[in-house]
Amino acid sequence: MVDLTWRREVVETDIAAIEALVGRTGFFTPAETRMAGELVEARLEHGYESGYEFLIGEANGVIVGYSCFGMIEGTESSFDLYWIAVDPTQQGAGLGRQVLAATEAAIRAEKGTRYYAETSSTPKYEPTRKFYLRAGFKEVANIADFYRPGDGKVIYERLV
Repeated sequence: MVDLTWRREVVETDIAAIEALVGRTGFFTPAETRMAGELVEARLEHGYESGYEFLIGEANGVIVGYSCFGMIEGTESSFDLYWIAVDPTQQGAGLGRQVLAATEAAIRAEKGTRYYAETSSTPKYEPTRKFYLRAGFKEVANIADFYRPGDGKVIYERLV
């Protein structure tokens, strides 16, 4: 496992660093990659009121994994896991599980009782879906053709 330094606060340089990390995974479109950076911008501009919380794992000062999550507005204790990404050179080494465990601890500290993750139903995202299931998530919804024809949304839930 990678020895990480964790931080919750984002800084201006995280915009480009997170976009680069997300882009390197090869899973996201350019628009989705830019969206990851825009969430950092929203947090920098609006702070806690943005609704976006971050957990950033660094090795030797370089972001190698992160998550973006937040409480679901209108709920008492449910959270969304908006993003989780790990540097491709670190995948398979347990870093994703580390990021997820640290994120869950942060959600628990904020009195969260459950959180949700969603992903694509396409074959490309099979490893992501398996990751969530191995991590103890339960599939709770599968919406056909959500993103585009042939690309549905699969929603997972995990109790904290």
